[in-house]
Amino acid sequence: MAIAHSPASRVSESLATVLVTVGVVLLALLTLYLVGFDQGAVSRSGMYLHELMHDGRHLLGLPCH
Repeated sequence: MAIAHSPASRVSESLATVLVTVGVVLLALLTLYLVGFDQGAVSRSGMYLHELMHDGRHLLGLPCH
């Protein structure tokens, strides 16, 4: 038996979907920036993090040196 959804719950579900999608896109762009274009400016906290970002650039096929 199908449950009838009110218009308010459909709007709420649509808003939640939009917010999750925007969050995922922003996280993906931040990750792409840190791995692909940062070149160590943010990742100077240690050699391990720098090497992780460096290897990530190689994995994505981005030029780094």
